[in-house]
Amino acid sequence: MKIDGKKLSQIILATLKKDVAVLRRKHKLAAPKLVIFSVNPSSATQSFMLNKKKAAQKIGAGFELIQYNKSLRFEEFANRVTSVAQDKNVSAIIIQYPLPASLDTVTLFDFISLEKEIEGFKKKSLFDEPIGLAVLTVLKQIYSPTSQQSTKNVFVDLKKDSAFFKQVFKRKKVVLLGRGKTGGRPIGEILSKVKINYININSETSATESFLNQADIIIAAVGKNVIPHDSIKDGVVLISVGMHKENGLWKGDFDEDKIKNKALAYTPTPGGIGPLNVAYLMSNLVKAWKLQHDLLEK
Repeated sequence: MKIDGKKLSQIILATLKKDVAVLRRKHKLAAPKLVIFSVNPSSATQSFMLNKKKAAQKIGAGFELIQYNKSLRFEEFANRVTSVAQDKNVSAIIIQYPLPASLDTVTLFDFISLEKEIEGFKKKSLFDEPIGLAVLTVLKQIYSPTSQQSTKNVFVDLKKDSAFFKQVFKRKKVVLLGRGKTGGRPIGEILSKVKINYININSETSATESFLNQADIIIAAVGKNVIPHDSIKDGVVLISVGMHKENGLWKGDFDEDKIKNKALAYTPTPGGIGPLNVAYLMSNLVKAWKLQHDLLEK
């Protein structure tokens, strides 16, 4: 079974669009606004940012890209981030990765308030990690019959769904490949939040193939076809988070043609986790906007 992340993301975006329109009309509010900071973006990064812009427009939110095409001092960058973060018309800020080494530091997020840092990178963040929610959404679609039957159950709510995840996955062998700060790490954190036990393996792990062979669920956040089809068992669930370009085409962590008849379910690349990640980013944008206008349900 191929999980159509694009279709699921459209359901989420449509719900957010309706929510924003109703609240704007009722409370006479300006639209939410997202600002993205980027430095020397590659063509791939520009493509990712364009997807975020399109998603923001779909839900009726404003969007601004602040892009630097040359290197700049940390102080200069931090001052601009601080200035934008203090703008009451800006609901949320994203610092687009990757960044030059001179700017790539967690202290950058100190210049963004808790209410506006929507990727979940700050300590004691008010927002769940979008990439993690995207992974949980796929798992919910596969293992919850009600999710497959109703569009209302597409959204993952950690409070409401926590018992489901804990119960369904307590005997599943879950393997997470990768520990990067925008992939494996936030996914691992959100799995822990819903009490899903997992084994995290990386390039330094020995006997990797034995872990893959025993896994019921493999979540890969590496991006370079790291899962050989002959090292997985029949009926495995494969979720590809990583992406890379091969002969001009986007590819994920496994060869879809070789695993599609072996896996119980899998996510395609593109059109799998990516659109869901963006959709949950927009969900956090709307949550930030509500927080700043004291409209969040208690």
